[in-house]
Formats: sequence, structure tokens, C-alpha cells
Amino acid sequence: MRKSIAVLWLAANLAAGAAWAQPYTPNEAGVTMGHWHLNSRDIEANKKIFVALGGTATKPGDFDIVRFPGVSVYLNVRAGSPPASGGTVGSVINHVGFLVPNVQEAVAKWKSAGVAVDPGNNGRVDQAFVVTADGLRVEILEDKNQKIPIRHHHVHFYVPDAAIPDMQAWYGKLFGATPGTRGNFKTAYVPGAELAYTKTDQPTVTTKGRVLDHIGFDVNNLDEFLRKAEAIGVKPVVPATKNPTNGVSLAFIADPWGTYIELNQRPNQVYFDANKM
Repeated sequence: MRKSIAVLWLAANLAAGAAWAQPYTPNEAGVTMGHWHLNSRDIEANKKIFVALGGTATKPGDFDIVRFPGVSVYLNVRAGSPPASGGTVGSVINHVGFLVPNVQEAVAKWKSAGVAVDPGNNGRVDQAFVVTADGLRVEILEDKNQKIPIRHHHVHFYVPDAAIPDMQAWYGKLFGATPGTRGNFKTAYVPGAELAYTKTDQPTVTTKGRVLDHIGFDVNNLDEFLRKAEAIGVKPVVPATKNPTNGVSLAFIADPWGTYIELNQRPNQVYFDANKM
């Protein structure tokens, strides 16, 4: 009897996890945040970290994936290729971020699960950082009104000061990202992700080949999106292809500052209810 109850409890919790580990409903441009694609030296070690943070692990196909509200983290070993050429710091995407209701409570739980956590800047208690062995830098911020344990929050770009307005406008024009600000940062919002922009005087390199090789956006209509992109001078780096097994169509583009971007059109996608946040 106890075994049956335990099995039912596990199944219910796995179902609940799967239910909230989904992308947000797309915006009027048909775009929502999709995924981070990581070049991992050790998939199991990285999966352990992301599951401890509150993600739901799955392997529906070739990739190990850990899903969160607003983003899926793809863990990939570059078979036959050298390991990632570096972490996020030094690339155009300096770090990525999650939101939790209480940073200090989350940090205590993660440390007890064996996750190394760095403190916030200048003694901030509403901020922390997790840095993987591969050099992925993950910022943790606090939203006391949040109703779920963790959700995706941002992708943080570091670019020259003069590029910030252009980058904000580029993501607005192509992805329908809504411009805004957070503190001193200019931002642009797509469902599931704030795109934040910070000035750097240091040179940065493309994401391609780094630990965070690319970010992905899900789109309602890939062919239509690519036509829109080409109309503003953005040509695909990898043309659209369709996976005959799962029906997912994909293509790759790059922004003018070196961010490698995957575009996915997924059939029968289920979206997360943002009211649960």
C-alpha cells in the first residue's frame, strides 16, 4: 500500500512539474522564449545542478533537457568536437537569470543539495550567482510576489554603449520585444524572458562555441518569420529544416553583435499560464 501511494505521489509531482515547465504564450509577433543550448563537458553534473534549482529533467529525443517556466535548458556534449571555448563571461551574453520568491531560502536549499552558490554583489541579499564548472554564469534575483518556486527571468547582453539602443530596437523589430528598463538597464521583453543590455568597454565574442552556444526562440510560423527577417536584411545562417520524427522545424540566425539564435516551430505546443506566477 505504501509503495502504491509513493508511486502515485511521484507520478502526480512529475505531472505537476511537466505542467509548469513550459514556454509562455507567444506575443503578437508569434514569439516566445524557447531555450538555452549548453555545450556541457559533464551532462549529469550540470543536470544535477538545474534539477536542484527546481527544473524538471526529461529526455524526449537526443538531448537531455531540464525545463523551467519560460525556458528549457538543453545539455549537449559536442561529440567529436573540442569542448566549449569559454564560459559566458567574455561573450556577448555575459549571463542568464532566474527569479525566485526568496533568494536566501533558495540558496540554503540549493547548498544543502550540494550546489555551490556565490553571494550577491555588494552584500545584496536579494541576489546570488550560480556558476557551473563549464563557466555558465546564472544570476538569481528575487520577486517576493512570485507564486512558483523558480522561473526564467533574463538573458543579459554586454555590448558597447553605442550598440544598446540599436540592439533594443533590433529585438523589438524582429521579435516583437517590448522596450523597457530595469534599474539602470535598458531592456526588451518577450514572453518568458527579459532581454537586458549593459555597457561594456571590453571586447566580446560570439556565443557560438562557448558554453552557452545559442539561445532559442519558439515562433508560430517559421517561414513567415524568416521572410520578415530577410526583409530587414537578416539572412538565415542555417536554412529552415524539418525533423520528420517530431515535426519540429528549425533555422538559425545571428544578431549583428554575435548572438547565435535558433528558431523553432513546434507542433501542438502547450503554453504556461503566466497567471500562476
